[in-house]
Amino acid sequence: MSDTPAAAAAPYEVEECRGVLRVYSDGSIVRSTQPSFNVPVHDDGSVVWKDVLFDPMHNLQLRLYKPASPSSTKLPIFYYIHGGGFCIGSRTWPNCQNYCFHLASELQAVVISPDYRLAPENRLPAAIEDGLMAVKWLQAQAQAVSENPDTWLTDVADFSHVFVSGDSAGGNIAHHLAVRLGPGSPELGPVRVKGYVLLAPFYGGTVRSRSEAEGPKEAFLNLELIDRFWRLSIPVGETTDHPLVNPFGPVSPSLEAVELDPILVVVGGSDLLKDRAKDCAERLKAWGKKIEYVEFEGKQHGFFTIDPNTDASKELMLLIKRFIAQNSG
Repeated sequence: MSDTPAAAAAPYEVEECRGVLRVYSDGSIVRSTQPSFNVPVHDDGSVVWKDVLFDPMHNLQLRLYKPASPSSTKLPIFYYIHGGGFCIGSRTWPNCQNYCFHLASELQAVVISPDYRLAPENRLPAAIEDGLMAVKWLQAQAQAVSENPDTWLTDVADFSHVFVSGDSAGGNIAHHLAVRLGPGSPELGPVRVKGYVLLAPFYGGTVRSRSEAEGPKEAFLNLELIDRFWRLSIPVGETTDHPLVNPFGPVSPSLEAVELDPILVVVGGSDLLKDRAKDCAERLKAWGKKIEYVEFEGKQHGFFTIDPNTDASKELMLLIKRFIAQNSG
């Protein structure tokens, strides 16, 4: 009989996220190269795309999309920052790519989909910092127009008409970019952000919201997974009242005096995150910010990327198109 407790010492799984991220008791992390959304990519050639390295230090890339036959000589720029609870997701995932095809085609826009560092290897604020780096990259492209331009982008991009959008965790990043950059995004010149689109933004807090506590247990993004994402992504030793998680938490700086560009907030009526997004939108609106809040009845978290061809997804696209038109002056 051996005295070595080999079996007892073997690392065991302590956290798992959608089959693509596994964290073990010894601190080791295993990431699958397969996305959690195993759907076909619908690339019909009407939108062309390429990858660009935007942060060599962290080896972060972004994916650029544009209509193959654009409707005008200069197109607005639309950032799409993917979701995944700050722990999973990528610009390369097929659901993300399919949605970006739709955005570029329907909005007649240059779409920029950046990656960012993921938790738990890189906890917050890493993802927020990378979101800022991604828009700073665009500033460098705009400034390089007369020197060494990437004509694939500069020939069609209108750097004065930029909209920053994010889905779930990406919506959280977009919110913090709106606060950081302020109206007119002066630190990005000549790039000019005109507005923000927060799609089911991922906020948290130590006190449960009603939609979290009473929402459907079978929800696509259920409470157990929400809690797991936060456990893995918040700074060590912090709670979900951290300012990057809960913009209106007890230790968060007040946004009452902060000026913001126009913001469109969109949620599904059956999304457990609904109440937090709604509360955030209503508070900002009460302080005089230009906020539009739209709720899609009965829809789950991420309904627009899960199937971009539903009536609700098409209605959302029209809503985004209208928001861009209204704020392009």
